[in-house]
Amino acid sequence: MISEIDHIGIAVRSVEETGKFYEDVLGLPVKEILDIPERGIRAAMIDGGNVTIELLEPLRADTPVANFLEKRGEGIHHIAFRVSDIEKALERYKESGVELVTPKPQMGVHGRKVAFLSPKSCHGALIELCEVMRT
Repeated sequence: MISEIDHIGIAVRSVEETGKFYEDVLGLPVKEILDIPERGIRAAMIDGGNVTIELLEPLRADTPVANFLEKRGEGIHHIAFRVSDIEKALERYKESGVELVTPKPQMGVHGRKVAFLSPKSCHGALIELCEVMRT
C-alpha cells in the first residue's frame, strides 16, 4: 500500500528562522510557506532532493505540533508515506490492530487526503499517510 516516503515533518518554533538555516547553511531552498489555519499550523516546504522536508510551526497553543514542542522540543515530528488509496490503507491498518490517530482522512497541504497512525502502534514513530494525487 505504501509506495515511497513523501516527506519528513519537523516541528519548529519558527519556520522563517529554521528555513533560513536550511537555505543559508545547508543550501536547501524553501519552496513555499503556507498557513493552514484549520490545522493550526504554518508549514514551510523545503526541497530535500528526493524527499520534501516539511517544517511545522504551531499557529495556536492547542495544536498537536504545539504539544509536541512543549514536551519534546524541536525535532522530527512524523514521517509521511504515499499511498494510492488512503481509505483502503486505513481499513487495512485498523484490521491489523494499528491505532489510528485520524480514523478518517483529513485535508492536508495542497488539498491532499492525509491520516495519521499512532506512535503507540508504530514503535514510537508518528506515521502520516498521504494519498497520491490522481490525475
